[in-house]
Amino acid sequence: MNLIHPKAILEQLKEILKEEADAIYDILDHVDEAYLHAVKMIYGCKGKVVVTGMGKSGLIARKIAATMSSTGTLAIFLHPAEGMHGDLGMVAPEDIIIAIGKSGESDELTGILPALKKIGTKIIAITGNPQSTLALNEDIVLYGGVEREACPLNLAPTSSTTVALAIGDALAITLMKLKNFQPEDFAVYYPGGRLGKRLLLKVSDILIPFEKCPVLDSAAATMEEVIIGLSGYGLGIVLFSRDGHTLEGIMTDGDVRRILQKYQSEIFKLDVKSIMTKNPTTIQKDWMAVNALSLMEKRDRPLNVVPVLDGEKLAGILRLHELLRVS
Repeated sequence: MNLIHPKAILEQLKEILKEEADAIYDILDHVDEAYLHAVKMIYGCKGKVVVTGMGKSGLIARKIAATMSSTGTLAIFLHPAEGMHGDLGMVAPEDIIIAIGKSGESDELTGILPALKKIGTKIIAITGNPQSTLALNEDIVLYGGVEREACPLNLAPTSSTTVALAIGDALAITLMKLKNFQPEDFAVYYPGGRLGKRLLLKVSDILIPFEKCPVLDSAAATMEEVIIGLSGYGLGIVLFSRDGHTLEGIMTDGDVRRILQKYQSEIFKLDVKSIMTKNPTTIQKDWMAVNALSLMEKRDRPLNVVPVLDGEKLAGILRLHELLRVS
């Protein structure tokens, strides 16, 4: 095959992807009682899951541990070579080991098995060789073998590591569902990510407090004061209250533009109390930001700014601009 040709390159890429996809598909026939016992064992674990593997399998082990940790199953990665030089101290009898090895004969991996047995941990193996030293020393063996690697030399771990990763993902997500792990739980582990911000952030975290908003006396305010308030604060809204705490109405930039088009030069003669928006849409200070965003966006005419209340008391305003920036 002449791989210089673009079409040939694309066909080669597709072929490799298909080979790895087929390898995962072939594993379905081996998902048996051992997998069920593995899930039950991890679900009932009183300690942590320690995932280990050498070389490319170690990289997969590290990713599986990370996925489990972020989906409700406490897990860490143990490098087997470091384990032979003191890191086995992080393993406790109540822990569960997931050991990954294609051949199951890695010196570093098999070298820590006697110590793990002495510690008393349960061991789950993911391997393509059920008769290997690794498999014969485990409590549960999950078959993860492949007919051949996607590598044309059948040497570089490709299909085998893809299968091991898929098995780890299947375990992690099954456990996630068993534990009823919710988006809010996931967000706790990703406070800096987009999902974390959306699900952890409250309106109170991003509102503009009413002390920094234009609040006018609803009984005495004039249109001149409204326009000064809108232009001076630049928030797109003026709040009206008789006692400074109870919201009685609002007027936005959009309201003023519409009123100006209708009344033109007569605008300054209008009675503000009669034209302000009474009983406007409001949100509560303790709302989740994602719920506020939904309310403001999913209207026939989206709200760019909305008053925020703390119970019945005026707390401030929330602008769509801030919500979009943090969401």
